[in-house]
Amino acid sequence: MKWNLSLKRKTVTNKPKKSKVREWTDAILFAVIASTIVRGLLFSAYAIPSGSMEGTLLTGDYLFVSKISYGPRMPFTPVSVPFLESTITKFNIKTYWDGIKLPYFRLPGLSEIKKGDIIVFNKPEEADPSYNRPVDVRTNLIKRCQGTPGDVLTIVNSQVYINGKPAPNAEKAQTSYNVVTNGTDINPQVFHDMNIEVLQQKDINTYEMIIPKEYVSTFKSFSNIKSVSPVVQPNGVYDPSVFPHNEKFKWNQDNFGPLILPRRGWSVPLNDSTMILYRRAIELYENNKVEVKGNDIFINGKKSMSYTFKMNYYWMMGDNRHNSLDCRFWGYVPEDHIVGKAMITWMSIDSTGNFLIKVRWNRILKPIN
Repeated sequence: MKWNLSLKRKTVTNKPKKSKVREWTDAILFAVIASTIVRGLLFSAYAIPSGSMEGTLLTGDYLFVSKISYGPRMPFTPVSVPFLESTITKFNIKTYWDGIKLPYFRLPGLSEIKKGDIIVFNKPEEADPSYNRPVDVRTNLIKRCQGTPGDVLTIVNSQVYINGKPAPNAEKAQTSYNVVTNGTDINPQVFHDMNIEVLQQKDINTYEMIIPKEYVSTFKSFSNIKSVSPVVQPNGVYDPSVFPHNEKFKWNQDNFGPLILPRRGWSVPLNDSTMILYRRAIELYENNKVEVKGNDIFINGKKSMSYTFKMNYYWMMGDNRHNSLDCRFWGYVPEDHIVGKAMITWMSIDSTGNFLIKVRWNRILKPIN
């Protein structure tokens, strides 16, 4: 018997080597897909464009915002150009296509939204039909959560109360003061060193200024300062710019409420007062057709005595109370507008500083609270 022990070597077919162009294309495609997944599901980078959160957060701070904290929100407009703003402002060109619109859906998160959290969300004011913008391409804002679903919120002499109890104020919260001088000019360097902002000059010796509270006592001690007193709009004085923009509710930014924040499953009776407070949520945020015919209220063509909310709603305010456009002016924030939780400042640039001190080194990798 003959044994054939010879082994036939398999023929190795050499695969054609990828061209440099193909290699670069594959690498770029992988990077775009990976970064899109990270940005969509885990965290995103945001910049602070205004002073509404001074002095907790400063203009020029760059943040990482966790989307997994409250659960990643799936896109409403899945077709868009990655890494670009929703509109190229100079040419007013959309970077998204709203031919496909998906319903609101959020994956499970690590925690619930808590009072005191600093949150990035889409601007509810842009739910107005005149903007014609899907939820996820509306302007991003950042504020501190003051109230959660079901809370009764009241503001008395600029102090926020939740369910009748004073809400803790941010450690570095700011407000404005009436400053009366003796007529002598204040050294401009003082404004820079103390981060003081002059909002307006009321007369030759009287100003309204935002002063960080750690500098109020020092500022008062200057020889040319006669008095420094907090600016507070009196109770009962109606401010038409303040939500719900109806003189039946004589509210202003310093004296506001009480207002119940809607929660999912809460049924509110429909009458003149509740329609003023909640019609925007029922109609614009929860996409119902609302009609008022005499004393009757119709929702989606059906006469209704009450309405049950489908979403949770939150109350957000800036720490810089007299320099913040927030829920006091456009009402509560629906849950589908929530983007994520601000976690850390990874970079901070002072645009007013010179080249050597432009970077605020003490704020790099600083946790946000």
